Amino acid sequence: MSGYKESLETSIVVASTRGHGERKTGAVNVPIYLSSTFHQESFDEFGPYDYSRSGNPTRDALEKTIAELEGGTRGLAFASGLAAISSAFMLLSAGDHIVITEDVYGGTFRFVTEVLPRIGIKHTFVDFTDLESVASAIRSNTKLIYIETPSNPCLGITDINRIVELAKANNCLTFLDNTFMTPLYQRPLDLGVDVVLHSATKFLSGHSDIIAGLAVTKDEELGKRLAFLQNSFGAILGAQDSFSLIQGIKTLSVRFEKSADSAQQIAAYLNNHTLVEEVYYPGLTSHPGYEIHAQQATNPGAVLSFRLPTQAIAKAFVESVQIPVFAVSLGGVESILSHPAQMSHAAMPKSEREKRGITDGLLRFSVGLENVDDLIADFDQALLVAAKLIEKVGI
Repeated sequence: MSGYKESLETSIVVASTRGHGERKTGAVNVPIYLSSTFHQESFDEFGPYDYSRSGNPTRDALEKTIAELEGGTRGLAFASGLAAISSAFMLLSAGDHIVITEDVYGGTFRFVTEVLPRIGIKHTFVDFTDLESVASAIRSNTKLIYIETPSNPCLGITDINRIVELAKANNCLTFLDNTFMTPLYQRPLDLGVDVVLHSATKFLSGHSDIIAGLAVTKDEELGKRLAFLQNSFGAILGAQDSFSLIQGIKTLSVRFEKSADSAQQIAAYLNNHTLVEEVYYPGLTSHPGYEIHAQQATNPGAVLSFRLPTQAIAKAFVESVQIPVFAVSLGGVESILSHPAQMSHAAMPKSEREKRGITDGLLRFSVGLENVDDLIADFDQALLVAAKLIEKVGI
């Protein structure tokens, strides 16, 4: 496993620097082509670029980079993670049916439940840790099985190999949201997944400065179909943001490794704290998906969630911590604490959230690059404040 990780670390730098650099001057950074249109030398034969919605050299370098890192043949860059996800869903047609993991990002839930039904695409949410339930949810018109592993926000783990087997046996496509792992720690295309999706806003960018989405396919024909949709919808990533994302990818391995190491320590600390009811992190041996995740990924990642008894206690904790920012999103160099019920999963009705374990006391924590001892000390004092609130008010 260590050889695999080292080769990916090297590939990240090479793919985003030497492989797609500027040839004429030798510049180590890909140029930013801030042009909407391109002069054509011939009346009859056009060059590779004509209009930046259809193709831009800076975006092209990024797309080649993510395709290489994911082991695919075609990478596509979108204006956001949801733009990538929604465009991929448009590979389906009216009358099709989706089987989708119930523990899914709130924006994906909103698109699947409120947009797709308007164009005749139906869905069934299933607990993907129960393979029999997944199999029984597949219908004659099921065309897609949608995976998110680790899932947001409860870090549920799906057995990718088993789901892919089910999909192939039923002639279904498989999509997988790989945002939490990135190709550094999980390569779904190598496990047979058809389309890998990313909110590149998160770890791939790593600096909370851009909004971006990526999609990668291994099958060339499927990649062409998705590229047609990218051009048709026009939700492309601009040249400036493409450049910024390339720069972020260059430092992915060093950022992610430190954050993940800190996350492991923080998860262990929280798991032993009397006020914390449950910790969701696939690096803990107590996590039900621990063994499966270890077989299909090389690291448990840098995101964890933990459940406090009530929303009032969670609020007291959030208002007492000093180091993390309290915000939506994740994957930045700064630690980010969020309240899924009001943030990432606010689009999900309360009854649906509770079915999925997204209680009002649940907090999600994306570990940044701060000193881990400082973060634990900060959590310790904030949990002490929350404990005193219980004593005082009795909640």
